[in-house]
Amino acid sequence: MHIDHLGIATDDASELAELYGTLFDAPIAHEEEFDGLRVVFVEFGDSYFELLEPIEEGTISRYLDSRGPGIHHVALRTDDIEGALATARDHGVELIDEDPRLGAWGHDVAFLHPKSTGGVLVEFVEH
Repeated sequence: MHIDHLGIATDDASELAELYGTLFDAPIAHEEEFDGLRVVFVEFGDSYFELLEPIEEGTISRYLDSRGPGIHHVALRTDDIEGALATARDHGVELIDEDPRLGAWGHDVAFLHPKSTGGVLVEFVEH
């Protein structure tokens, strides 16, 4: 596994993508509206910043209300999301998603509860 992306909650994904493009020469790799969010992936080699801007009430809007903008989650790329979930389950990690679900960019995703992962929301991503 390796880091696929860092999910960053923001009130304005376009503005933040423009800033990262200017500061880091990081191009936009993908944009979409998904699950009540405007999602913009900014490319850093083979990893991304996933900028999450709420367009309706939901998890990210509540996160922004309580914590403000910033890193929301760390996503790890795997070639076997079912196996990664089984390993986590076998080690007593609480799963938010018992089974993979469809995520942004059409990838399979599943989240681990931060209570079990040192306070970090971890996402598994299978392309």
